[in-house]
Amino acid sequence: MANTSAIYARIDTGLKENAENILAQLGITPSSAIQMLYSQIVLTRGLPLDLHLPSVKPTAIGGMSRADLDAELMKGVRSLRSGKTYTVDEVDAEFEREFGI
Repeated sequence: MANTSAIYARIDTGLKENAENILAQLGITPSSAIQMLYSQIVLTRGLPLDLHLPSVKPTAIGGMSRADLDAELMKGVRSLRSGKTYTVDEVDAEFEREFGI
């Protein structure tokens, strides 16, 4: 038998149930999922997640993917349809407040 150790962790009950439901659909036990996570931590020498704070500067259109650009344009369309509009001065003031530009 392999040399194993137990891990005990407290997590939100709903989160645990939702995650275990997804794992069951994938045919993976919670123990196997934890084993996979730990294996990836060792292989990548860090968390196998993209953890970062969002940029504080607005993204230039040229730096956006097609899907990102489409999503931003749809926000504008929904805003127009709902009658929510802004003057140029309001937009400038918001850019100054949020981005300092």
